[in-house]
Amino acid sequence: MGRPPSTSPARRVRHLARTYLSESPALYLPLARRRYPGPSPEVVGRDTELVIDGYTRCASTFVVYAFQLAQPRPVRLAHHLHASAQVVEAVRRGLPTLTVVREPRGAVLSQLVREPNVDLRDAMLAYARFYEQLLPHRDAMVVSDLPESTHGLAGVVRRLNGRFGTSFAAPSLDADMREECAELVRARPSLSPVVLGFESGLVSHDELKASRRVLGGAVTYGGASPAPSPELWAPSAQREKEKAELAGAWTAAPRRLRERALCAYAAFTVASSAQVPREVHR
Repeated sequence: MGRPPSTSPARRVRHLARTYLSESPALYLPLARRRYPGPSPEVVGRDTELVIDGYTRCASTFVVYAFQLAQPRPVRLAHHLHASAQVVEAVRRGLPTLTVVREPRGAVLSQLVREPNVDLRDAMLAYARFYEQLLPHRDAMVVSDLPESTHGLAGVVRRLNGRFGTSFAAPSLDADMREECAELVRARPSLSPVVLGFESGLVSHDELKASRRVLGGAVTYGGASPAPSPELWAPSAQREKEKAELAGAWTAAPRRLRERALCAYAAFTVASSAQVPREVHR
C-alpha cells in the first residue's frame, strides 16, 4: 500500500501541538521570533513590506526567489513560517499579503518525503486547519495556486499591486530567472546567510551575485559549504518516485481527513469568500 513508517506518539504530540499553537498570533509569533531570529524564516514585524507564506511544500521558496530576483531593490519579506498566525497577523496589520496554496494530496505527500517523521493523518489535519483558519480573511489577501505560482507569477504580482496599491515588479519567469531560482533552491540547504538574507530582503541581488562561488562543481554563496541534500528541497525524479510510493497511503487514509483537506482547498481557492461553502468540518 506504500504506507509511510509509523510515527512515535511523542512526535505526533509535538506536531499536533505545533499545528494548534501556530494558529494563534498572540501565542505563536513571539515564540517564533525567538526561535527564528533571522535571516530566514522571517516573522512579520514593523519592517515588513510584504508577506509571502502558505502551508509547507506549496512552492513558497520558488515564489520568494522569483519575486526578489525581479525587484530593483530588496523587499523586506516575512516568509517561510508556514503558520496561519503569520498570515492572520499580516491581514490585521493591513500588509500586502500573498498566500500560496497547493492541492492537498501533492502538498502532503511532498511534505512526507521531506519530513518522514510526520504522520500522514497529522499532516492532512494540519493542512486542512491551516487554510480553514484563513477562510475568514480570504478577501484581505491575494491567493496563488501552484500552477499560477510556478507559471503565472507575473499575473499574481499584478493582482497584488492592484489589491494593495503597491508597485512591485512582475517576475518574467524566463529561462534565465528559472535557472537562477533553481540554483538558489539547490544552494538553500547549505543555510548560507547570504542566500537566506536575500530571501528576506536583507541582501541585494548584486551582493548575492558577488558572493557566488563554484566549489567542486557545486554553486555556493558567501563561502558556505555545498548543500548536503539539495534533492530534498528541489524537484527531482527521486522525490517524485517517493511521492508515488506514498500514493496508496493517501488513498487508505481516513476518508473524513481526505474530504476535509479537499474541502479546505476548494473553499480557499474560490474567487471570493462569498462563495465559500457554509460548513467546513472542524
